[in-house]
Amino acid sequence: MEKSPNKINLLLYPISLIYGVGVWLRNKFFDWGLLEERSFNAPIISIGNITVGGTGKTPHTEYLIRLLQKRYKVAVLSRGYKRKSKGFVLAGDDTDVSKIGDEPYQMKKKFPNVHVAVDSDRCHGIEMLFSNFTTADTEVILLDDAYQHRYVKPGINILLVDYNRMLCDDALLPAGRMRERERNKSRANMVIITKCPEDITPFEINVVRKKMDLFNYQELYLTTLSYGKLYSLAHEDGEYPLTKIKSDVHILVVTGIASAYKLIDDLKEYSDNIHHISFGDHHDFSKEDIKSIRDQFEQLPDRKRMIITTEKDAAKLSSHPALDDYLKQYIYVLPIEVKFLSDQEKMFNYNINEYVRKNPRNSSLS
Repeated sequence: MEKSPNKINLLLYPISLIYGVGVWLRNKFFDWGLLEERSFNAPIISIGNITVGGTGKTPHTEYLIRLLQKRYKVAVLSRGYKRKSKGFVLAGDDTDVSKIGDEPYQMKKKFPNVHVAVDSDRCHGIEMLFSNFTTADTEVILLDDAYQHRYVKPGINILLVDYNRMLCDDALLPAGRMRERERNKSRANMVIITKCPEDITPFEINVVRKKMDLFNYQELYLTTLSYGKLYSLAHEDGEYPLTKIKSDVHILVVTGIASAYKLIDDLKEYSDNIHHISFGDHHDFSKEDIKSIRDQFEQLPDRKRMIITTEKDAAKLSSHPALDDYLKQYIYVLPIEVKFLSDQEKMFNYNINEYVRKNPRNSSLS
């Protein structure tokens, strides 16, 4: 079983100190005005983290899409991590995953009416969204994974923190997983503690509040992972919930995400036989990887076996040339969503909607 990633490599602390000086200096350049933060006359919401991967950025971005798309024309702007393209790319219905990256590809497939674009230069990406004829109707922009991209000053800055790896228990890269020091959480307007136990107690919530030690202007929310219904990668044969999985079925879980420990633990509630193949985050599956998946799958008992993967991994697996129809028919995709705890959903939704309503897009950029 994969453990919660709380290890800190003490031997790498000297390198972390050097890295920390560089990050501190960069942030000071922004604070002193030597590097420019640009504001735009439009509602812009940033979703990001301080730690490297695994906090649930995509499910939380998708939550915001669902919340806002009924009333506004939403655009999502990402850098398109590990994409095989350069500059600004606007996703179309048939855009290949290699051109925009797995997470933007996933969001475009799930929300075809939402504009999805990638650009490592977020300021340029915003300008392109507002000036491009196809996306000129954009009313609100969601910046995916942009907490460290300080060239854009968002109206709301949302910081995600993994419940299982609180900032006070972590360290700077490479000794730990933090991109910058804990004190830089002060830039956030909202802090969301993700992957919380669904049965978290009031006492545990108070412990979280004390550990985070937020300022009065910062709002604290708690969310947990919620799973949608499984659907087949090979064909449209409907959806069915995890509860229909029989306990004696052998499940091969294939993941290429930063942190799969909670997913694996949750799936053990439905099957006594969980087998896990773990790849690195945003993994590009090779022909050898597909063969390895097939070999391990063939070792499982016939007629009582299946493969479960995430939507992010399915984005790359679905069109992989080495994945044949035989293996594909056994692969099921598990959507991951988020659910707010402690009756906080209404307050979060209200604050987001009020910000967008009070800050409508103007025709000119500042």
